[in-house]
Parts: sequence; C-alpha cells; structure tokens
Amino acid sequence: MTDYVQVVTTTDSEEAAATLARSIVAARRGACVQVVPIRSFYRWESAVQDDPEWQLQIKTSVGALDGLIEHIKANHTYDVPEIIATPIVGGHDAYLSWVDDETRA
Repeated sequence: MTDYVQVVTTTDSEEAAATLARSIVAARRGACVQVVPIRSFYRWESAVQDDPEWQLQIKTSVGALDGLIEHIKANHTYDVPEIIATPIVGGHDAYLSWVDDETRA
C-alpha cells in the first residue's frame, strides 16, 4: 500500500472551489490543492447534464485521507460530491516528505 493519495472532487463554481481548497489546506487535510476548470457530462435525476465544473486535485497522505473525506462531505455544496482517491505509487522524495509534513495535524 502507498503512503500518499491524490483525491479528486468537483464544484460548480470557481469561488466554491477556492473556498473548499483553502479550507482543506488550512485544516491540514491536504498539502496542495490544484483547481482546474473542466466540462462534465453526467446523468443526474434522469437527465444528461452538461455543466462547467472546477476540479480539485488534492495531494495528501493516507493518514489524512479519512479526515479529508469527512471534511469534503461536511463543506461541499453538492448533495453527492465526487470523492475519488487514487494511490500515488511514486514521486519526488522531497515533495512527498513535504506532503507528510503538511498533513500532520
């Protein structure tokens, strides 16, 4: 098992993304959050949707993952927010050490 993960979630506005990203870093749930504008197609309430969204890419440690998931659920504007964690299988040792330092409560 890896010690690091990248978590992805999306929001419906740039402002909501910035607010959530800032709160994640301030709470030490993620070391870094990158916000990227995207276009999403999905089925919701029996209709296909086509919406602009802002994707948050969050780098965190496995030890901080459960707290991050709870933080997103508690602070997200969506009823069912996307929260997907992908293992980070390698990377720059100094960067990953920094992720550890920044996600230690």
